[in-house]
Amino acid sequence: MNEITAILPQVKDKRRCNIYIDGRFCCGLTLEATVKNRLKVGQIVTEEKLAEIQLESEKDTAFDKALTHLSATRKTEKQIRTFLAGKGYLPVVVDYVVEKLRGYDFLNDGEYADAYVESVSARKGGRLIRMELIGKGVSDEEIERALGEREEGAEEEAAKAILTKYMRNKPFDKETLSKVYRYLMGKGFDYETAKAALASLGEWEDD
Repeated sequence: MNEITAILPQVKDKRRCNIYIDGRFCCGLTLEATVKNRLKVGQIVTEEKLAEIQLESEKDTAFDKALTHLSATRKTEKQIRTFLAGKGYLPVVVDYVVEKLRGYDFLNDGEYADAYVESVSARKGGRLIRMELIGKGVSDEEIERALGEREEGAEEEAAKAILTKYMRNKPFDKETLSKVYRYLMGKGFDYETAKAALASLGEWEDD
């Protein structure tokens, strides 16, 4: 016999309640799941039914947390999965939330890649952008597509702009040029782009 002996609101979250079975705490549920399943004191429930209701409740809670996490900035699927897993949600719950977010078009790695490339292209080269997007879980296909949609010459112009800013009030000598070359490489520009940017200054020996 599994008799619900108490249903009490949680102190820290009024949208949830604690379910007691035979006088002992059993689990926490959202009020929505509790009402939807018509749970009440004195009701007899099976362990299987409670587990089913609890899973439903966890899905609702995880979805709400994911929406809150998304409200600040756009996220990739990998970032949402990592966030929910870190909160202790089971893989089946994480999969449910991800699919639901996709259905609402709240998760779209292609759009994320487009927005990310647009926002950082003026200060980072393609190699670094590619590496960062890989770390965020974006597919190679989406990364290459997003990078390929930049305006022609955008990478070169970005490198020149960064170079000009770096060289401001600095001596035009071999040591400084060597440092700025390494700086451009560290910003993710490839050898040819960095070399072309330096050549635009007028004097550059390819050594």
